[in-house]
Amino acid sequence: MPRDNMASLIQRVARQARITFRSPAGPAFGENLHRLQQLLDEVRAEDLHLAPRGPAPVSGAAGAGCPRGGAVPPVSYMHICETESFSMGVFLLRSGACIPLHDHPGMNGMLKVLYGTLRIACMDAVPAAAAAAPSPPPAAAGVPGPCLRALLRSRQHYTPASPPCLLSPHSDNLHQIDAVEGPAAFLDILAPPYDPEHGRDCHYYRLLEGPPPGSELPREVWLLETPPAADFWCGGEPYPGPRVCP
Repeated sequence: MPRDNMASLIQRVARQARITFRSPAGPAFGENLHRLQQLLDEVRAEDLHLAPRGPAPVSGAAGAGCPRGGAVPPVSYMHICETESFSMGVFLLRSGACIPLHDHPGMNGMLKVLYGTLRIACMDAVPAAAAAAPSPPPAAAGVPGPCLRALLRSRQHYTPASPPCLLSPHSDNLHQIDAVEGPAAFLDILAPPYDPEHGRDCHYYRLLEGPPPGSELPREVWLLETPPAADFWCGGEPYPGPRVCP
């Protein structure tokens, strides 16, 4: 059963996100971010009226958000709220689904697993002007477009017992998210929201040459910007939880 403070909890998360991200360069940003992280860590699936789903597709999940012949999308999104400074919603991944490697230009982000297990690989883009730049790997020969150097910082599993996964404009800003051992869902906060008109479009990448198995991290890798994978698309579902007014 949901906890008695269910509505106040998700409402408090939204209000703290508004306070935190309205002044991301202000002197109190670090303290506000820590408070938001603490609140987000308390959120559970039942607080949002969500229950773990089985491995089989949910009837009717495709809906209007899935134009691909009625196929159930591998990933769905539940919109909760959005302001000029942040957006908040829930991503639901079917068993084995993957949100491909992508970036968040100039954005902060927080991700809290609600159910299931996610494997998240986090990377930093290496500035083109960085010293001692190595040559691209042989796999880059003949590929269209420029290659991007990146630092693979971590590849970890997250569960509802894990603290939120954080990203900033300069740290862990690129990540790939995989559902492992069954379906999974996570609460997602991005600040500010994606907005192509203001230079915050989402770019997808693939590894040209990954680190050898068992290699220590962090480790430099090479990426190539690509269109979204043909087997990835995101559908939409209604948010069933408490109403939120940020």
